[in-house]
Amino acid sequence: MKVILASPRGFCAGVNMAIECLDLALKSFGAPVYVYHEIVHNKYVVETFKKKGAIFVDDLQEVPPKSILLFSAHGVSPEIRQAAKARDLTAIDATCPLVTKVHLEAIKFAKLGYTICLIGHEGHDEVIGTMGEAPEAIVLVETEADVDKLEIADPEKLAYLTQTTLSVDDATRIINRLKQRFPEIKGPPKADICYATQNRQEAVRILGSEAQLVLVLGSQNSSNSQRLKELAKESGTPGYLVDGAKDIQPEWFEGIETVLVTAGASAPEDVVQECLDYLVERFDATIEARSIREEEVHFPLPKELRKLVSIT
Repeated sequence: MKVILASPRGFCAGVNMAIECLDLALKSFGAPVYVYHEIVHNKYVVETFKKKGAIFVDDLQEVPPKSILLFSAHGVSPEIRQAAKARDLTAIDATCPLVTKVHLEAIKFAKLGYTICLIGHEGHDEVIGTMGEAPEAIVLVETEADVDKLEIADPEKLAYLTQTTLSVDDATRIINRLKQRFPEIKGPPKADICYATQNRQEAVRILGSEAQLVLVLGSQNSSNSQRLKELAKESGTPGYLVDGAKDIQPEWFEGIETVLVTAGASAPEDVVQECLDYLVERFDATIEARSIREEEVHFPLPKELRKLVSIT
């Protein structure tokens, strides 16, 4: 069996920054360090940090006053920031800068009196955080059918933003429908879907045609990983999303000669290598690395962490 190993894959700059933040916070301040929501949507990463002393919470009431608290890569609402201050928590903001960009766009449009259509998935941490910036001004849109049901008081004061980890194709279809219904609608100066999400989707789109099966490394609650699996299936190629080699079912590979392996933006390279080792051992697979573009993006640590570490 032949395995095409896609690149770019795995950690993006935002995930790298968030993980570096938590690692450095644990080393600098010691355990426990509290994290609001999962640092990134990956089971392996979360379990690894739990063993190091990170405590993940969904309610700030679980965090003792004066503790160290880290906001995850997905961002939080102003309400959560205020709640952290009220508990006298030392907050470290590991929000991905590309998510922060969407937050700032939401604030700008809301101040100008616009209704904002946020294209995204209900309940996703990033969407909750973005909507919290201007709850009275934002309407969540998940499908083209949602667009058809929209009732907008002033169509000339309408804008759209998107969750950063969406399917490019799905977002484009919804944006086009919005523009059909509301020709005056305004969008962000630069597309909100992040470079890493687009690059990983492009790799599956280009290389998937050469494979009979696509194996995506990532967790079930990872939006960008789910999109990779769906993209494969939309093109007629079976796609499976797994956390690691233990989730692989041998029967998937019956009669399969070529497999594409990729990883979502929150999946570590360790689990990719674990799965490659499994495929080599089980199916005598040969690995062919294929890159469709280079990524050289790097985000610096947040200033509050650099400042805190310099003090300790």
